[in-house]
Formats: sequence, structure tokens, C-alpha cells
Amino acid sequence: MSTSTAAGRKPGAGAPKAATAGGNEAKRAKSVLGGSKYSQKQLWFGALAWVIAIVFVAPYIEMAITALRPKDELTGDGYVPSKFEWANFVDVWDKSTLGDNLKVSLLVAGMSTLLVLVVSLPAAYYTARKRFRGRGVFLMLVLVTQMFQPTSLLVGLYREFYILDLLDSYWALVLVNGAFNLAFSVWILTAYFSAIPVELEEAAMIDGASRLGALRRVTLPLAMPGIVTAVIFTFIAAWNEFTVALVLVTTPDKQPLTVGINSFLGAYRVEWQYLFAGSVVAIVPVVILFAYIEKHVVSGLTAGSVK
Repeated sequence: MSTSTAAGRKPGAGAPKAATAGGNEAKRAKSVLGGSKYSQKQLWFGALAWVIAIVFVAPYIEMAITALRPKDELTGDGYVPSKFEWANFVDVWDKSTLGDNLKVSLLVAGMSTLLVLVVSLPAAYYTARKRFRGRGVFLMLVLVTQMFQPTSLLVGLYREFYILDLLDSYWALVLVNGAFNLAFSVWILTAYFSAIPVELEEAAMIDGASRLGALRRVTLPLAMPGIVTAVIFTFIAAWNEFTVALVLVTTPDKQPLTVGINSFLGAYRVEWQYLFAGSVVAIVPVVILFAYIEKHVVSGLTAGSVK
């Protein structure tokens, strides 16, 4: 009897396992079906993202292709040239002052960014931590200065730098770019410093750190995303500036890259292949800067959330 009972229990004991296995298979199939629908939605959004990306990247692709066109195919109907003229990127350095212009742009953009950081960091920190009289008016004036374009002040700027004997010099461009990007940097850094609790600095000072040490070890790392944002916007704005540099600097080898590229636009002829080759060279440093500094933006955000 025990044998029959045992024999009768074996199918019964295996039945729950079979049911469980069948239930797991049904759940797995259901999850797979649900996952396929979700993946299809992701596929549509991914395709849309690619279309938008291609629309934005298409002008740069056209610029690179035109830079590699042979001279006799610049006005042709074909989109892709019969051969890629890599010599255009070599000739553009020999037939222009592109090398000197690139050095000037790097110097002006770098010095302008450094000047903006040196002035805006203490100004923004003090504005965020001290509730002095007229603070709101000061911040409003800082914001209002962003409404003035350098083009509207060209006559005054030219006269000012003429009196200071700074025409046709790098310092004129550094001062102008630094001045016109300082307001944005102060505004955005003030917002970042204000968002950091002052109790963190007080705790660091209780542990023996000075105010400068608390600023360096606690506040600045937490405000790194704002600092990086100010650096990116200041550098790109100084790098792309054209009108003021065209007026204040007249010597070809002292002009920045934006003005140097303009030399390929002649009165009777436009050397398109060199113009676009120079344009490709002009965007490379900005792309490298953004690709390098993006990691610091992410790490700064992570450090701020953990601390």
C-alpha cells in the first residue's frame, strides 16, 4: 500500500512543478511580447532621433565634402565628387595665414575664458553668499548688459582702444570678449553658488578649514557643472566672434580664425574648397574641447549629488 501511495504521490508531486514551469513559460512569453512592443516604441524614437541628428549634421557633412572637392567640380551637379582632393587641406595652410589665425584664436579664446573665470568666480561667490544692499539691482544690471551687442558699440570700442593704443593687438580682443561674456558667467555661477547650502562650508570651517579652504574643497567641486558651463559658453563665444575682430585688428597674421577664413571670399572669385577646408579646421578645436569637457560635467553633477 505504501508502494502504491508513493507511486501515487510521484505524479502529484510533479504536477506543481509542471504547473510552475508552465507558468514561468507563460510569464516569459508575456514578458517577451511586452518587451517587443516596448522595443518597437524605442525603435521609433531612435529612428526619429537619427533623423533629427542627420538634419543637424548634414551641413557639416556638406562642408567636409566641399572641402575635399577638386577645383573643377565645385560647380558640378554631383553630390559626391569623383575623387577626394586631400591636398586642399595642405594648400590652405600654404596659401593663407591660417596657421597664425588659428594660434590667435586659441590665444584669444583661452585668455578671455581665463579672464572671465578669474573675475566672475569671486564676484558670483560674494553675490550668492552676501545679501548686500542693491543685490537685486546689481543682478538685474548684469542681466541687462547681455542685451547689448558688440556691433552696436563698435565706434566707442574703436575710439577707446585707439586712445589706449591697443588697436591691432591681441589684448583688444581678449578684453572685449572677456567683458561681453563676464555678465553671463557671473549670472550662472551666482545661481550655482546659491544652490549650494552654506552649512557645508560652515561644517568644513568647524573642522578647521579656512573660508578659502572651504571654498576650494567643498564649494568649487559642487559648483563644477556651472563652472564648466561658463567655460564652454565663454570659449565658444570668443572663438566665434567676428565683427569686433574684423574692425579692431587689420594685420592678417594677427586676426583670429573667423576673420582669416574670410580672406577666401574675394571680390571677383571665391575659393570655396579652401573656405570650407578652413571652416573644418575652425570647428575641430571646439569639438575637441566639448568632447573632453563633457566628462567633467557628468562627474561634477555626480559629485554634487553624492556630497
